[in-house]
Amino acid sequence: MKYKEKMQTSMESEDTKKIQEMKTDLNLLLECLKYQMDNAFSQKEALVTIHSICQQNSNAGVYFREIGGLTFVKNLAKSSEHSMVKEAALYILGAVAEQNVYCQQTLCTSELFEDLTWFLSNSDSNTNLKRMSVYVILVLVSNNRTGQTLVRETGCISVLSQLFKTVLSKYELNLSDKNIFQNYQLWSSVCSTLCVCVNNPQNDENQMLCCSLFPHANDWLINCLKPEIIRPICSFIGLTLANNTYVQKYFMSVGGLDVLSQVLVQLESDSHKTISSAKLAVVVTKTMDACIADNPTLGVVLSKYHIVSKLLALLLHESLDAGEKFSIMLTLGHCTEDCEENQYDLFKNNGLPLMIQALTESQNEELNKAATFVLHNCKKITEKLSLSLGEYSFDEDKEQLKNINMKEKNLEDYWKKAKEILHRIDQLEREGDEEKMQREKYKDNVSSMNINIQNTLKDLHADRSGGGPKAEDKDKSQSRKLQGYKCHEVMSKACTNDDQMKTLLKSANPVNACYRESGQNKTLCKAISSCNQNSHEGPTSEKKNFVSQSSDHIFKHPIPTAKNTKQQLPVTGCIAIGKSLNSRNFSKVLHSCPYQCDRHKVIVEAEDRYKSELRKSLICNKKILLTPRRRRQLTNESSTPGGIKKRRARKNFTEEEVNYLFSGVKKMGNHWNLILWSFPFQQGRKAVDLAHKYHKLTKCPKYAAP
Repeated sequence: MKYKEKMQTSMESEDTKKIQEMKTDLNLLLECLKYQMDNAFSQKEALVTIHSICQQNSNAGVYFREIGGLTFVKNLAKSSEHSMVKEAALYILGAVAEQNVYCQQTLCTSELFEDLTWFLSNSDSNTNLKRMSVYVILVLVSNNRTGQTLVRETGCISVLSQLFKTVLSKYELNLSDKNIFQNYQLWSSVCSTLCVCVNNPQNDENQMLCCSLFPHANDWLINCLKPEIIRPICSFIGLTLANNTYVQKYFMSVGGLDVLSQVLVQLESDSHKTISSAKLAVVVTKTMDACIADNPTLGVVLSKYHIVSKLLALLLHESLDAGEKFSIMLTLGHCTEDCEENQYDLFKNNGLPLMIQALTESQNEELNKAATFVLHNCKKITEKLSLSLGEYSFDEDKEQLKNINMKEKNLEDYWKKAKEILHRIDQLEREGDEEKMQREKYKDNVSSMNINIQNTLKDLHADRSGGGPKAEDKDKSQSRKLQGYKCHEVMSKACTNDDQMKTLLKSANPVNACYRESGQNKTLCKAISSCNQNSHEGPTSEKKNFVSQSSDHIFKHPIPTAKNTKQQLPVTGCIAIGKSLNSRNFSKVLHSCPYQCDRHKVIVEAEDRYKSELRKSLICNKKILLTPRRRRQLTNESSTPGGIKKRRARKNFTEEEVNYLFSGVKKMGNHWNLILWSFPFQQGRKAVDLAHKYHKLTKCPKYAAP
């Protein structure tokens, strides 16, 4: 302990010593700046050293402000006749303000903004001095509404806008040239500064001022498809029109959406050659989405360029990560939100199977939400198309609609699956609150239920030596109570399983979750029906009504159990005398008793059936279903009574199916599920069948080059 205390004391004294040295150095350097006014080189060296100290110690900037260093450096930047001193002074101001919010507030004055505006507008200022001035403006305005106000009131934002237009004069951007590269660095800094002027926090007034630059930005996007230009301009456009419907409409009025659409079409075409074009296309997609997010009606402009089909093609690009695919899906959602032309375009270009595939195969929650958003939007258009193609008119003529009739009829099956998924998602959300209430109610009733069970067991134990009509009636009554407890226990366990399943929905396949829950519900229904049918009393009509109501929803009719027609046997000998029964050992004692009465046999059989079905459901839940092509039965329906699996009937591929296969591979690559959904193959075809057939055909000389 003493050693640790000594070490801690030593470290504290060392830190104190370093702080004292830092303060001494800053005081000496500040004095050097004051007494070396005639020596520009010495002043620059002192400023560089001050910057180094402030970067090494976060408290150095605060102390430098306390001793008046920031004020002196600010005045030095204004009064010095040497450009290199001005540049170094501005760089220190920006670095210290960026590191400490109190220093930012100290420097955020109209006087400093006016000085910076003068540096930017003065023709004698070199490019590097302008860059340092823009850097200080960016730091002062970032996350600071006061700075956003001052940059507008002092006219600084107008000077920045002028630099945005004039710094780069040629569309041929040759960054290998030193002068052009310096100008590009200044222009890029101006773009970043304009972005913070309008965003975080959002500033409507500055957005209105900056939207005047949209025509110039459009010209650059059309004439220079380089990442160095597209990325800064897209960031500027996206932030300037974000959450501002007026600016969004103005952007559309000056042809901004048309320009973005043309750029996206070109980049998507180039994405098949270079990965960088695909990444850049996502940047343009995000900017497009920012424009139409609050104005879904603007999506009609995108339909002229068939943007939905381009986005679907871009979505299949293997180089994109989950975040980029989410941006594309979200844009698809906003494109189809209030535009039937885009909805039809998505439907026609196999977008529906693609959304279902994303919803069923992806474990990314954001992607699933975006896919659900798109499916909700396309619900209305698919219902119209399923009713009548002839009643719906688009740009295509009726002959073209007839040519794609077969494809759209095939897609109707997948839309039904999509509706089932959406309905199930809504149902799960509604059931969530109800099950929470049931679990709370169940917890409240646990103690009282345990008391009833103990009473039941005591009565059963007392009835071992009893007989006559009264004892028989008591046996029937207690049997019904025990049957009811069994059913309640099954319900409780099933509810617990359902709750666990729902907690996994965020990371698991939603469709598989639906299948799992359906299997559990079927097991639950069978156990409940067994309890009801094996009870000695109770209205038969109520049991039938319960079973029929359950089957009308999602349960199938349970296998009928033969009624117990055996005569009552004397209970003498059933459960050995002297055993102390309780809720824990009751089941074990019943199973071990060699002389069971009929009532106890019914209880044991019901429990065994429930355990058997529960094991089957747990085994079935381990199956992974990746495609929503059809709801597979999770029982052993594909097996014969002897336990031997039935083989599927062999179906040879027709010439038409072969054409479908090669056409699908040409359009979609080796996405076998997508090809299977998009063409009317024979019933029973699987994705693996298509893969095997394609590889087999490509080995033949006849199909070597399809």
